[in-house]
Amino acid sequence: MTAISEYAPYAVGKYITYQLDSFRYLPFSTRGITITYQVKYLVDAVITDNLGRPAYRIFRYIRKNANDTWKQDNTVMAINTGTSLEFIENNLRFISLQQPIRQLYSWMGNSYINTSQNDPAEPDFKYLEGWEYMYDSVNAPLKLGNITLDSTLKVAQRDENIGTPGFYNEVNFGVEYYAKGIGLVYKKLLHTEYQPPAGSGSGYYSDASKGITFTMIDHN
Repeated sequence: MTAISEYAPYAVGKYITYQLDSFRYLPFSTRGITITYQVKYLVDAVITDNLGRPAYRIFRYIRKNANDTWKQDNTVMAINTGTSLEFIENNLRFISLQQPIRQLYSWMGNSYINTSQNDPAEPDFKYLEGWEYMYDSVNAPLKLGNITLDSTLKVAQRDENIGTPGFYNEVNFGVEYYAKGIGLVYKKLLHTEYQPPAGSGSGYYSDASKGITFTMIDHN
């Protein structure tokens, strides 16, 4: 049986650097903009989580481009339970990988996330409800720019289109790729909510509409 650690080989000192493309729409508009950064996830230490389990503490660093100095902007955590990989970022716990690693195996990857938040002052994660992650391809090659990877694992998370174009429309998409011996090498997440014209106004995408894409550019 393929071990989760083959595709998520966390170890103190290990890092992966990504190009981060952050997408959003301008307020009350259908025009989108993308801002590009570089981010580095560096495994800092092995600690104990609040359930008493060994966990990897990971510092995230960010900079605008390679000429800038890295600045730490977040701390995340990864827990390899032996049967799953839990990844915690911004207080959201995702089940990123799950045993057994085989073609078309599926699981509820967002089951730890509270998607019924009723407080308007809190972020609304309703769109993450019911996401069924699935291994879409196992041990497949992948090319990222000028980087060729021999063995990757594709986790298809969501590909959903709700409503009708021109009227209310919602798009939810998520996918991740993991490379053997490296870890997460590509991630794309997109959530959009289109609000149709009302009266003499124009249609627009809500403030909740956003997307991120991580593409690995370096690792050790």
